[in-house]
Amino acid sequence: MPKPIFSPFADKKIKNIIFDLGGVIINIDYHLTINAFKALGLQNFDTIFNQAKQIGVFDLLDKGLISPQEFRNEVRRITSSNLTDEQIDKAWNAMLLDFPPSRLELLGRVKSGYKTFLLSNTNAIHFEAYNQILHRTFGVENLSVFFDREYYSHLIHMRKPDADAFELILNENNLKPEETLFIDDTLQHVEGAKKLGILAHHLNIPNGDCIEMLFN
Repeated sequence: MPKPIFSPFADKKIKNIIFDLGGVIINIDYHLTINAFKALGLQNFDTIFNQAKQIGVFDLLDKGLISPQEFRNEVRRITSSNLTDEQIDKAWNAMLLDFPPSRLELLGRVKSGYKTFLLSNTNAIHFEAYNQILHRTFGVENLSVFFDREYYSHLIHMRKPDADAFELILNENNLKPEETLFIDDTLQHVEGAKKLGILAHHLNIPNGDCIEMLFN
C-alpha cells in the first residue's frame, strides 16, 4: 500500500504522527452537553460550566486525579441539584457524537506508512462512552487497532498543552521531534507541541477542516 502523504508537510521527513481525538477523529459538540444540563433544569449551566472549569474540576477529572464519582458529587455541589449519577453521565456524554467511517479508514491507511499515536485530553466517563459508540457502530472494542500506542490524559495524569504529555510520547517511543507530526483542533495544544520542536498542524474545524482533507 502506498504511503499516504500529509500535504502541508510533504517536504518533511515525517515518520510519526500523533493524533488528537475529540474533533479530529470523533465528532463532538460541547453545546449539546450545556443544552442537556439545561434540559435537566440547570438553566445557567453554561455559567456554571465556566466556573467549574476555573476551579479545576474538569482538569482534575481529565488528569484522573479525582474519580468519576467525586466529579459527579462536585457537579451536584456546584449546581445545588439532586441529579442522579445517570443523569449527569448522560448529559456529560451528550457532546460525543460519531466516528465517521472515512476517518477510521484513513487511520488504517496512515498506520501502514507511519508510527501512529493518540494523545487525548479525556476522562473515564467519556472513555467508556466513546468506546461504546465505537463498538456499537464498528464492532471493535477500543481505538487500539488504529494506533501503535494511545495516551489518555486520565491514565497518564498529564494534559495537553503541557510539555510533559508530549515528552512522554517522544521519550517512551524514541521519537525525534523533527520527524514527528501532531494534529489537533485546539490552537494552544498545537503551540505547545511546537515549543518542543514537534511539527504541528492546527485543524480548524469551524472552517471545515478535517483530517480526510490532509492526506492523499
